[in-house]
Amino acid sequence: MTDSPVWHPFTQHATEPRPPRALKAEGSVIETDRGPLIDAISSWWVITHGHRHPPIMAAIRAETERLDQVIFAGLTHQPAEDLARALVDLAPAGLTRVFYSDSGSTSVEVALKMALGFWANSGRPRHRIAVLDGSYHGDTIGTMSVGARGVFNAAYQPLMFAVDSLPFPEGDGAATLAAFEALAAQGDLAALIVEPLVLGAGGMLMYPPEVLARLRAACDRHGVLLIADEVMTGWGRTGRLWACDHAGIAPDILCTSKGLTGGAIPLAATLATEAVFAAHWSEDPAKTFFHSSSYTANPIACAAGLANARIWQAGGMQAQLDALGAMQAERLAAVGGAARFTGARRCGTIAALDLRVDGAGYLAAAGQRLRGFALDRGVLLRPLGSTVYVLPPYGISAAELDRVWEAIAAFAP
Repeated sequence: MTDSPVWHPFTQHATEPRPPRALKAEGSVIETDRGPLIDAISSWWVITHGHRHPPIMAAIRAETERLDQVIFAGLTHQPAEDLARALVDLAPAGLTRVFYSDSGSTSVEVALKMALGFWANSGRPRHRIAVLDGSYHGDTIGTMSVGARGVFNAAYQPLMFAVDSLPFPEGDGAATLAAFEALAAQGDLAALIVEPLVLGAGGMLMYPPEVLARLRAACDRHGVLLIADEVMTGWGRTGRLWACDHAGIAPDILCTSKGLTGGAIPLAATLATEAVFAAHWSEDPAKTFFHSSSYTANPIACAAGLANARIWQAGGMQAQLDALGAMQAERLAAVGGAARFTGARRCGTIAALDLRVDGAGYLAAAGQRLRGFALDRGVLLRPLGSTVYVLPPYGISAAELDRVWEAIAAFAP
């Protein structure tokens, strides 16, 4: 694939064929120069209601008649103000402050800096960060540092800082909790960052809400900040608006992006408690939260985010999530029992299973073969190596979902 100057993400250009060219998208379908594709992965987990969802598209068009990018340091604007209020209304209780950025990775970078700033400005500097084994939080230096070490980031190890890893929560999470207690007892742990309930890029690994609730309680006992990376899990993916809602907990800091605008346009936000904000409130300018990007709170993106938030505030989304979850459960049960699959699992609208192949892992060749196999059948999948997952827009039809699962069922590793 050398006929274009474009360098595609997570793509080995030496071995992969030229990709289809997207021409138009609507609902659950992307029209390409090779025919229509059912988007079974929500275009890397961002599309929630469907491609080009009319209320969101209308909000984008309307805002382009008023504002394009304006600096957000020293200025404010109505889309950002209204979206922030809507986010506080929709978020788990106690998250009262909204800091905008432009991607999931940067929302996590912001969260890490907020956590360290909280402790530094409080006169009790703590610097250690705890993470879950197998986690993924992005591809910038800070987010790679708090993610699992492996093929994603091996070349960049010299740039990454050390973190404390907790075992992935198996069963009741007892080993994870014990490791956290031992670590926190040392007294210098600043924060625990988790993907709540589902570790996405780590292989759609899932753990129960009760473990998340116990981790929240443990953080409270030791005065450790809890950061919830809801970049993928937020906006309904796990069957509730936030994955944290399943556990009935609120983090100290919450990261959101992807579905924040319904997937239509890049935007991210990091929500924090009043205590985290107050630690940066001072007449001493040295305690300022020193972070920004040139496109912070882009008005057009904020307008899209507000249109999405209004959809959730209006009600009705829970019924759609429940319906999709039930459809996924039925199809997963029908396919997941085949001998060539193992580990069938589901959390809300997310369904996953693993191929029984040699060399399982992110670089497993079977995953790339399945991607090509499904593409030939008009289905867009992107397995995580040997892990196959279906994470579609919420408006996907039963017939479209059938075609997705039929492609998976027909594949022979």
